[in-house]
Amino acid sequence: MASFQVLFAFLLVLFVYSDVEAETIVCNGDMPSKFPFCDRSLLHRFRAVDLVSRMTLEEKVAQLGDCAAGVPRLNLPHYNWWSEALHGVSDVGRGTHFDAMTPSATSFPTVILTAASFNETLWKQIGVVVSDEARAMHNVGLSGLTFWSPNVNPVRDPRWGRITETPGEDPFVIGKYAVNYVRGLQDVEGYTNIADPNGRPLKVGACCKHYAAYDVDKWNGVDRLHFDAQVTQRDMVETFLYPFEMCVKEGDVVSVMCSYNKVNGIPTCADPSLNSIVREQWGLHGYIVADCDAIDTIVTGHHYNNSFPAAVAQSLMAGLDLDCGITSPQNALEAVQKGLVQEAKIDEALQNLYVVLMRLGWFDGSYGNYSSLGRSDVCKPEAIELAAEAARQGIVLLKNDKYTLPFNFISKKPTLAVLGPHANATYAMIGNYALKNPCRFSTPLGALGKYGTVKYAPGCLDVKCPNIDGIAAAVEATKGADATVLLVGLDLSIEAEELDRADLKLPINQGTLIDSVVSASTGPVVLVIMSAGGIDISAFKNNPKVPAIVWVGYPGAEGGQAIADVLFGHYNPGGRLPVTWYPTEYTSLLPMTSMQLRSNPELGYPGRTYKFYNGTTIYPFGYGLSYTKFKYTISAPKSVSYDLERLRGICKPIESSIKLFPECQSILVRKYSKCDQKVTIVVGVINTRKMDGSHVVLLYSVPPSDIIGAPIKRLVGFQRVFIKSGKYVQVRFDLNGCKSFSIIDKDGNELLPAGEHSLVVGDGYEKISTKISFNFTNIN
Repeated sequence: MASFQVLFAFLLVLFVYSDVEAETIVCNGDMPSKFPFCDRSLLHRFRAVDLVSRMTLEEKVAQLGDCAAGVPRLNLPHYNWWSEALHGVSDVGRGTHFDAMTPSATSFPTVILTAASFNETLWKQIGVVVSDEARAMHNVGLSGLTFWSPNVNPVRDPRWGRITETPGEDPFVIGKYAVNYVRGLQDVEGYTNIADPNGRPLKVGACCKHYAAYDVDKWNGVDRLHFDAQVTQRDMVETFLYPFEMCVKEGDVVSVMCSYNKVNGIPTCADPSLNSIVREQWGLHGYIVADCDAIDTIVTGHHYNNSFPAAVAQSLMAGLDLDCGITSPQNALEAVQKGLVQEAKIDEALQNLYVVLMRLGWFDGSYGNYSSLGRSDVCKPEAIELAAEAARQGIVLLKNDKYTLPFNFISKKPTLAVLGPHANATYAMIGNYALKNPCRFSTPLGALGKYGTVKYAPGCLDVKCPNIDGIAAAVEATKGADATVLLVGLDLSIEAEELDRADLKLPINQGTLIDSVVSASTGPVVLVIMSAGGIDISAFKNNPKVPAIVWVGYPGAEGGQAIADVLFGHYNPGGRLPVTWYPTEYTSLLPMTSMQLRSNPELGYPGRTYKFYNGTTIYPFGYGLSYTKFKYTISAPKSVSYDLERLRGICKPIESSIKLFPECQSILVRKYSKCDQKVTIVVGVINTRKMDGSHVVLLYSVPPSDIIGAPIKRLVGFQRVFIKSGKYVQVRFDLNGCKSFSIIDKDGNELLPAGEHSLVVGDGYEKISTKISFNFTNIN
């Protein structure tokens, strides 16, 4: 009897704590012989058509929300479409949850810091690890297979609360991030080159959001549910749509999400461009989903339609397939019955959805070896180390007078004063769209404590620092310390979704804390800033008693170790700012609701982003120091010629400040069939100092100076390379001349101008440049 009890207990434990459970497979048992939609020999689209044809209208509309009801009589279970994986699998959304056996997932840095690494390989690698954990959680019943990430909205205004979610202000960098992260999430090894893109297997399904021109959450009485973004065609094509186009065309993302706001009077989820641009022009192979309750907002926020059935009908006809919410499931039946939309539109939407689920293996089982992933594949040591490495690579050294950093206390164990509201940060480091319990936390206080004796005083209880009661203790702690690390900045109480910033300053009492500590300190003070958006820290940048400043974004759960590794020289910082840091007065010059990127002299508005703003900065886009120094050389062709023989209607006039024009001022890129010609640029980089380090090479193109409305410069290539002390490497850029040297005109046309362009490598003291001319021959 005792032995039976032991065996029973063993089997019970084995059952309860099994590492891998069965993944969802719709077409199991005798289903393949009963229904064509389970016949694997058929194309996914044919299977999806068969499945939808077997549903009643009532059953169809029940599948149009993120909590799809399923059809039990067809063995089709319910499915939760909404999961999030912005910087790790999250329990935000109804499709994912954690339990006692799997309470955590790996917490990577928020996207703005990961983007600062300018490392495409890293971005894809993070996507691979996140999707491993997502698949593992799906196999044990904790998540779905569709994750509504990444956010690819450009940062237009420094006050935007969601900067933390984005890869920054440059559309090209954002697009490259999207392509790599999406490929990391979605690609199944061995299945990346499939002839039928609607048959290409998926590891998990990613989603690029929020289409489009979405970057006002809640500012000065204006919120995203009512905002009408007035956007020129030029800005739309050049900036707001560009990352989405890259995500769809190059990343082959399986989903695009439309946003809450209007654009030029039309709610984005009711805009026909969802179909004409996203699906037809760019070639989306997947589904389009509305942001949560955005269909409801068409009626209640924008008052664009006077009824929910009308809003549902218009969104379906515009190209929408899925509603995150209940508005479509509750009103689509009435919309069909009233003749507002044809049932065929619902059929198309569901077919798009089921093709995606078939590609994900939800019907037939996963491709690859993902069925073997289980609980032990979440929070693996190598994943946690990758999170730490991502934080290290993104950290930006902003100031380092007199080689204050890295710390070097060879003769003794130092005494460190670790101060500020972020000194013992935990949840502040992981930002938003983060799970409640990461695998573990490495706090700045704990990590720095490994290097010396620590005196800790937060000075402020939180980042808003409502009073100065704790400053005296911080001042006392800095006295006699060999060095002071002062961790300040922002958090989600100041910049977040539905919360835009009021200004670009630190909370006033944080400034008082810094001034008090700096005045009392006997050793060097290193300012460590946690934030997403830029902060006007000019007073401390210009203060010789603050010899070193480091920006660490929101560095994820391993942020403390990453910060300590950089400060003590175990890692040479190589990150670059992905956004411009403007002075405080910038925001007094223009409202956040002004969408135009170019300056408006009539209104006194300055330009936005490094491409169009030519004023004073606290730190420019792309800025970042190292513990070593680098020098450049550049090799490029002197000229590039394009043969226009037998091509009619390809030349276009261009707005210029000069009166003498070449015969063909520019060519219309979309009409030129020879744009595959490569222009090769080779940049030589030498590490001139004694410390090894990574370096980000930034390559900009500058259009001819006479072109009116052209960007000041435009990033066309970047690479992160590791260079040992005293060594030289070559970095090769193979550019598409038509694309990398083009401009966008007022009508949204992409034009390649004739004349002398410039190539610029780097910024500041490192910068070098060369000229390259573009000529057109055999003009009709």
